[in-house]
Amino acid sequence: MEFSMQEHGFGFSTKTDFGVLEISSNDEYGFRPYQLLVSSVAVCSGGVLKKIIEKRRQTVNDIQIKADVKRSGEGADEIQEIHLHFLIDAQGISDEQMKKNMELTRKNCSMVQSVKDSIKVTETYEWK
Repeated sequence: MEFSMQEHGFGFSTKTDFGVLEISSNDEYGFRPYQLLVSSVAVCSGGVLKKIIEKRRQTVNDIQIKADVKRSGEGADEIQEIHLHFLIDAQGISDEQMKKNMELTRKNCSMVQSVKDSIKVTETYEWK
C-alpha cells in the first residue's frame, strides 16, 4: 500500500480496488486510525467466526458485532482494550458449540493474534 498526504494536510489517502481510503486524525477528513484498527479486529473476527460455523456444518443467518474501545486518555491515547460483542442469528448451535466456535475464532483471527500482546481483546455473544 502507498499513502499520500492529503491536499489540506490533515491526513493521508490510499487507492484500493474499492476506491480511495481517506485516513486522518481529524474525523472531518477521513477515518481515524483507531477506527480502522478496531474495524480490522472486529471484521476479521466476524469473518473467521462465520467460516468456522460453516466449516462445522452449522447454520448462521446473520452476525452483528458491537465493538467497545477503551483508550488510555493520556499521552498517545493508545487503545488498551477492545471488547467485541457478537449478536448471532443461527440454528442448531448449542452454547457449548458456540463457546468452542468463539475459541477457534480468537485463535485463527490474524488481527486478534497481531494485537493480543499489546491490546486486551475480549469477546462475548448472545443469540439474536
